[in-house]
Amino acid sequence: MTGSQIDPHHADRVDLPGRYGPLAALRRPVPNAPIALLVPGYTGSKEDFTPLLDPIAEAGVEPIAIDLPGQYESAGPKELDAYLPASLGGLVAELVGKLAADGRPILLVGHSYGGLVARGAVLSGAPVRGLTLISSGPGELPVGPRRKMLDLAEPVLREQGVEALATFRRALYENDPAWRKLPEELRSFLDARFRRSGVECLLGMAVGLRTEPDLVDSLARQLETTGTPCLVACGAEDDAWPIAAQRDMAERVDADFAVIPGARHSPAMENPGALLGVLLSTWRMWLA
Repeated sequence: MTGSQIDPHHADRVDLPGRYGPLAALRRPVPNAPIALLVPGYTGSKEDFTPLLDPIAEAGVEPIAIDLPGQYESAGPKELDAYLPASLGGLVAELVGKLAADGRPILLVGHSYGGLVARGAVLSGAPVRGLTLISSGPGELPVGPRRKMLDLAEPVLREQGVEALATFRRALYENDPAWRKLPEELRSFLDARFRRSGVECLLGMAVGLRTEPDLVDSLARQLETTGTPCLVACGAEDDAWPIAAQRDMAERVDADFAVIPGARHSPAMENPGALLGVLLSTWRMWLA
């Protein structure tokens, strides 16, 4: 079973309060239920969790997936350092505090760069019932093709902007058999979404991906102090942070660790059924 960002769902498109303006979100209300706040990664958006939204709601947890500032439908600031994990983590912590104001427990979930942001939120004191890190790492993105793409993209973004980089990306992808197999509607969405990314967001997050320190020990102390459980999950063929590094991170924070079969860096798209099985069984234990 695979999914996509344009899968049908029953969540509502809403705006949530943010320090730089409204945060675009997909929310499927479940009255008086725990909330799962879903934070996307670099170049991503709330739609990266689309295949998970209805099943999470049907399991009795209210899903809320957001665009971070500068992503897709959320406005962002001009300062590049506002997009570093610590800064965005503070913003997410503020949102968690507002969502938790009525006493509902919050399950915080971060994918890839969103995992670094979610970690930043917990280190900022976000009152969460549990933390889930999906395909994220202990610190900066290691040397490899993904980091090389960041290096190549930076001068284009600085000198020519998002449109020029989007045009280059689309031309590059047209030679990729996997891209050509995608439905045209999905390809159009992914291209349009990227073109709506803020240049400051792309540049600032790229700095974060190349400079974020290893804060796992600090996270471990915070989780232990607050009694907050943690889950680390990744695809069996993750090509961003090595699986060994993610397993080590899980051990250092005393977290459960799960490898999602048939998935690379985006288990929510590549094997949502298996990911959901891990998430929902773990969350049930946390909420019991």
